[in-house]
Amino acid sequence: MIAKSLHKRHSDLAEAQKQLEILSNGIFQDGSLPKFKDKIAQIDQFPLRPKPLEILQINVGYMCNQVCAHCHVDAGPDRKEIMTRETMKQCLEVIRKTGAHTLDLTGGAPEMNPDFKWFVNEASTAGIKDFIVRSNLTIIKANKKYADLPKFFKSHNIHVVSSMPHWTRGKTDKQRGEGVFDKSIEALKDLNAVGYGMPGSNLRLDLVYNPSGAFLPGDQTALEHDFKQALLDDFGIHFHNLFALTNLPISRFLDYLIASDNYEDYMYNLVEAFNPSAVTNVMCTNTISVSWDGWLYDCDFNQMLDLKVASKVKHISDYNEALLQNRLITISQHCYGCTAGAGSSCQGSVA
Repeated sequence: MIAKSLHKRHSDLAEAQKQLEILSNGIFQDGSLPKFKDKIAQIDQFPLRPKPLEILQINVGYMCNQVCAHCHVDAGPDRKEIMTRETMKQCLEVIRKTGAHTLDLTGGAPEMNPDFKWFVNEASTAGIKDFIVRSNLTIIKANKKYADLPKFFKSHNIHVVSSMPHWTRGKTDKQRGEGVFDKSIEALKDLNAVGYGMPGSNLRLDLVYNPSGAFLPGDQTALEHDFKQALLDDFGIHFHNLFALTNLPISRFLDYLIASDNYEDYMYNLVEAFNPSAVTNVMCTNTISVSWDGWLYDCDFNQMLDLKVASKVKHISDYNEALLQNRLITISQHCYGCTAGAGSSCQGSVA
């Protein structure tokens, strides 16, 4: 598996700096690849500034029961970085005071944090309107202690956003590991059984699609139609929406691009697909990303490159929304991934 052979600890500062150097210069030392900041300057969007905060995205740990080839978090079973209850309490204080209406829990597999259910219980009372948990699905079938997750999600009206690379076994298992497809199908059936994703249900179940190679995703609407038709016909499975995400050239996917000699072509494809309309709604403008140890980032991609927010306030313990609103958003060449085609964010297309 590509993922296993390329598995590194990209959260380490040295590895993050190495990846950032590749993105900043790489094989384009002749300057032939336009700088992202120059590209958005042409449309009067540089420097990029935040809008009012809407989404607080919290990574509660890099531990995961899967090792996926495209994972920008470099998650896996051997990752020990886990958010402590103390840091969670600091996050809860911010949730109560912030203007954000959406709380987005991610990982790794966020459910593997030993304080996950405690945190959900506490955060559910904080007035959040949309509570998202990003699940890889297979965690529901990984161990008996996770079998009650569908009912737990339902009890808190959690918006479940689940990874699903493809509606076929071969393409899914190639990207995520042998047996992942079958476990994902069973988990989706469990979620449907308690009402998630069903027609007319307010229990939101959305799926996330990432391309399995060095190419950009197709049209999100068309992909959603194909996914819905295939999963319903073959397995009787329902879901609400599909989010088509572009793989950003960082972490394992950057390793893959370099190892497969696709890095140059992929970066040029991102530049050629640059969409000025997508810049206005990139997720870094309305989101703050919090790492497992409490540091603040403009997005979770910057988190993997250790590009902290450009503000005096850099940690959740010192959170100050007014100061953070006055910051400039930190960008680099990987940002082309969020502005290619219809744009890409954790909420799907943005243009």
